[in-house]
Amino acid sequence: MERTENVISMRDQGTEEVSARLLASAARLSRNAMTEIDWSQPMDPTKYGCSPEWSSLYGTDYWDELTEEQRISVTRHEFASIMNIGIWFEMILQEMVIRDQYLGDYHGSEFQFALTEVADECRHSLMFAKASEKMVGTSYRPSKKVARLGKIFMQTAKNEVSYAGILVAEEVLDVFQRGCMRDDRVLDFIRTVNEIHVLEESRHMKFAREEVRDSLEGVSWARRQFSALAVSIGAYYIVTSLVQRKAFADAGLDADRAVREMRSNSHFHSMIRSSCVHLMEFLDEVGLLTKPAMRYYRKAHML
Repeated sequence: MERTENVISMRDQGTEEVSARLLASAARLSRNAMTEIDWSQPMDPTKYGCSPEWSSLYGTDYWDELTEEQRISVTRHEFASIMNIGIWFEMILQEMVIRDQYLGDYHGSEFQFALTEVADECRHSLMFAKASEKMVGTSYRPSKKVARLGKIFMQTAKNEVSYAGILVAEEVLDVFQRGCMRDDRVLDFIRTVNEIHVLEESRHMKFAREEVRDSLEGVSWARRQFSALAVSIGAYYIVTSLVQRKAFADAGLDADRAVREMRSNSHFHSMIRSSCVHLMEFLDEVGLLTKPAMRYYRKAHML
């Protein structure tokens, strides 16, 4: 018993140290898009919403048929959809973190960084809302089925399932946004949005990794199997919801054809897999990349 208590104490101490460093980083480096970006500036009509190579239609016959103006429009609507789905998941994230920290150690660094993360996510959601409104003026939401599943996940997920779920959503967006924020073909204010999100989410991903490792310490085989499957199912619905059918329709495309081409687009699938390499390595390291889970990751082209 004494040895077990010592291990738990050392683990808690490690989490506190990581949280303290992240808290200090947040105090030094946090940014506010509401004041940093001049939202009144007109948009350059020649610039994309995301790097063309990250469009879900890039490399398809449909993409080749589009005019430059149509390509610009569809990337703007696609990224607006991604940002709006990001808002949906960040709201799930906030509730899960607050629930996890309910009656926590209010003086502890872990508790204080968790609340800092919630504050960051509130600002990110506002930033995404403002950016998508400016770029296309349209809101996008997940399907009713996915929205219901998200509510169930939000209300039931805990420990490694909640934090690994957070990690999945943030890791996929991170690689996508890192590429787009360096691309001068992309709208300037969108590049700044990406830069802010990448900077602040790097802290959140570090925190989530530590929480996943701590939660899985000494758990049973059955619990690890269940958690791995739950995370993979959540990942499948998150990734496959990023680009909504309505985004293609709003861009003036044949939405049915666009969805078909997106779903069979090997280039887009390879881009998703590339964005998930580090995530899959981490899940494998902590024992959450089981055979049943891998089936869902493959279905979403994450593996």
